[in-house]
Amino acid sequence: MPQMIFVNLPVKDLDTTKTFFGKLGYSFNPQFSDDKTACLVISDTIFAMLLTEPRFKEFTKKEIADTSRTTEVLLALSAESREKVDEMADTALASGGSPANEPMDHGFMYGRSFQDPDGHTWEIIWMDPSAVEGQG
Repeated sequence: MPQMIFVNLPVKDLDTTKTFFGKLGYSFNPQFSDDKTACLVISDTIFAMLLTEPRFKEFTKKEIADTSRTTEVLLALSAESREKVDEMADTALASGGSPANEPMDHGFMYGRSFQDPDGHTWEIIWMDPSAVEGQG
């Protein structure tokens, strides 16, 4: 079985967050979701567990980061093309997200970023496959 990742993120309003990611084309696994948690399916091996802040607090002794003032994580996802980067970022911004940083264009790599309704920063990145072939 390939290794999987489950990123846990605190959210203020679970319904708002689910609606936001639903507009980006993502689905949720109902087997791992309830009224306090939603399992966002990003790929076959990547998931974000969206937990209401009280539920998230059950897993940590630390304070939850105030994303209006601090950055607790940068989540970067690959995209299949430059156009897909723009499509995802534009949809996120039109669906309640906010800009995070200026677009990045290095020719062989292109990316844009946004903040979700809870202030978590997401980066969508495309890299020219020929620029990374033979690397390893």
